[in-house]
Amino acid sequence: MTSDVGTLDDAAEAFGVARRRLFGIAYRMLGSAAEAEDVVQETWVRWQTTDRSVVRNPQAFLTTTATRLAINVLQSARSRRETYVGPWLPEPVDTSQDPTLGAERAEALDVAVLVLLERLTPTERAAYVLREAFDYGYPEIARIVDTTPAAARQLVSRARKHIASERRNTVDPTERRALLEAFLAAARAGDVQGLERLLAEDVVTRADSNGRAKHVARVAVAGRAKVARLLSTFAEVFWAGITTRPIAVNGTEGFAMERDGELIGVLAVSVTDEGVRELMWQMNPDKTEPLRRAWGDQAAPEDGAGPATPEPPATARS
Repeated sequence: MTSDVGTLDDAAEAFGVARRRLFGIAYRMLGSAAEAEDVVQETWVRWQTTDRSVVRNPQAFLTTTATRLAINVLQSARSRRETYVGPWLPEPVDTSQDPTLGAERAEALDVAVLVLLERLTPTERAAYVLREAFDYGYPEIARIVDTTPAAARQLVSRARKHIASERRNTVDPTERRALLEAFLAAARAGDVQGLERLLAEDVVTRADSNGRAKHVARVAVAGRAKVARLLSTFAEVFWAGITTRPIAVNGTEGFAMERDGELIGVLAVSVTDEGVRELMWQMNPDKTEPLRRAWGDQAAPEDGAGPATPEPPATARS
């Protein structure tokens, strides 16, 4: 039995049903809203031009197409990132209006987890995202990534073990907020001792600017004492004129950093019962531009309220 998507209107309707899911899969795999949107657009183009009369399951076709396109982008991105200046971090998204980017669960959305996913192969990332964030079965995953169900199960298992080996227990929201507020106060003041009391022993700080931001370390710095000294050294210059406010960064509370009312960076923080474990500073203007542009199109978000995920392609809405 074939699907009833013969006309362009039918095709657009089927695509509209899948659109958020496709973006959610691609973003988790790529860590870039811009690249994820490109994948979604290319998926729509291929859906328009394919012989839809022979497609039995449009949703499976669309998911497979988007996932395989994302795998191709990942494979080419590895060589591009060899020339990247300093640490690479995913492009932040404000998830306050769509906490899971169309997924049933918010898994594989947190910035720290996206950083861990960078160490997996593209196929492992795809399998993990499909299983953990979207609850696809192993036979479905196998068809999408072109392997066997047993191999798909192994891909997910390896990814889970890698993620589990790096993740730590998190604290409850009230304690987390108090810890983050105390951290910001200590960081602004350059209080070394105060910072050391708040940081986990194995804390890591990474700043992504691709060499375009001043007073930002171009290497990851690890260890409580080293990170505290680094933050203290640059405190007076870095925080001059900067205001902060909480926003929902990739499903977890983070902070927007603004100077003269303009977004200059986003801070995502990973917290455990041992203290602040990861500081992820997104200072690359190319990666904060989508948030800056979206917020400029509407009233400045309050209490974490921000833009939703990008709209479906105009062609799919016509």
